[in-house]
Amino acid sequence: MTGFEERRLSKVRLTVAEAATLIGGAVEGDADLELRGIAPVHQAGPFELGFLAQRRYLKYLPDTQAGALLVSSDLAEETGGFSTRVVVDEPHVALPTLLAAFYPPRETEAGIHPTAVFGKGVVVGEGVTVGPYAVVEEETILGDRVRIGPHVVIGAQCEVGKDSVLHPHVVLYPKTRLGQRVILHSGARVGADGFGYVPSDKGIEKVPQVGACDIGDDVEIGANSCVDRGSIGRTTIGRHTKIDNLVQIAHNVQVGQGVLMAAMTGVAGSTEIGDGVMTGGQSGISGHLEVGAGVKLAAQTGVIRDLEPGKTYFG
Repeated sequence: MTGFEERRLSKVRLTVAEAATLIGGAVEGDADLELRGIAPVHQAGPFELGFLAQRRYLKYLPDTQAGALLVSSDLAEETGGFSTRVVVDEPHVALPTLLAAFYPPRETEAGIHPTAVFGKGVVVGEGVTVGPYAVVEEETILGDRVRIGPHVVIGAQCEVGKDSVLHPHVVLYPKTRLGQRVILHSGARVGADGFGYVPSDKGIEKVPQVGACDIGDDVEIGANSCVDRGSIGRTTIGRHTKIDNLVQIAHNVQVGQGVLMAAMTGVAGSTEIGDGVMTGGQSGISGHLEVGAGVKLAAQTGVIRDLEPGKTYFG
């Protein structure tokens, strides 16, 4: 085993039996085998649990180096030649629990790096971490246990809720509010000016963007995604919504709770998206529309009219 392979493995060690107990799985084979992680079946090594949830990956089984398999009950009979297995009904449902056990969050020591810059009147909660060269402008509030990565810029009069994490190079424009436990990945820009212009006899005039941007609790926004502030009023992202990389949310858009948006989704201004909507990659939604709760949009779907709740659309 190379040094890199050793570092890739978790420092946490679980026996097959312990892993199965965490997820309510059935053990077949060596219950005392020690594991140090989990990986796709075709990439797993002898100290890892090979993840096998779909039939299309059975072709990798003869050559896998996995020490044991995490396999769905539907595929269990087709992996009978493998000596040690953990069988569950839904491996994808079991996966988060196992990942949290093998790869617990890295402990970070609270403190403010000496190169960080703070404006006047910044309020800092308990246990806050601020990385090198971060900038926090005046009258911003950082809640308890907030983690700010290197080179993050937080504008004036922002609010960052408890236990939120801003990865390197995130930018919050002024008067942006983040709820609790929000995660913003590298390069996310929240609260930028919307695309507001008016043609006139003087040329194309910019419409001042003076609204706010409000991100709810437990929202996660992927790398290099952008959420504009309201032109007037506010842009809102509801609780528990998860936004992929490279997504654009325009000014005054209202996104409901528990929405899932895949990469390169684009939403034009003043559209309302209901709770539980799911958008596939490269979906596009025009402005001033209503997308009903529970709607599912297949990849590359273009939306040019209001959509009824609970239906699936494609094309």
